[in-house]
Amino acid sequence: MFTVLKILSDTVSILATGPASALAFLGRAFRLLARAAKNRHDAALLASLDDRMLSDIGLTRSDLRDAYAEPLWRDPTSVLANRAAERRANRRRFVFGMTRAPMSPSIVPDKGFKRPVTHRPARYAL
Repeated sequence: MFTVLKILSDTVSILATGPASALAFLGRAFRLLARAAKNRHDAALLASLDDRMLSDIGLTRSDLRDAYAEPLWRDPTSVLANRAAERRANRRRFVFGMTRAPMSPSIVPDKGFKRPVTHRPARYAL
């Protein structure tokens, strides 16, 4: 509620300062709205691609859903660009040997493993 009142008071103060600043304010608001519409349109073009084409550029359907979940004033294509860049970097790291493939932990203890000391007797003799 406080935010809405602050926005309204800022708008009234801008409009009260003069017609030039009011026109500048409206022009800025129109540019932001036009940019948001363009960004949404670009994301909609990506949504029209099939899954194979999306995977070629490093995206998934869930990435598109996450991008559309952003508020209207945020750019959904920046979310998509960040996700694709993260996947590309991780793929390069794996291909060039900077990291090993993820492995599951071993269930066999290491050679130097010693059982922790407890004060209760063992159930089974080893």
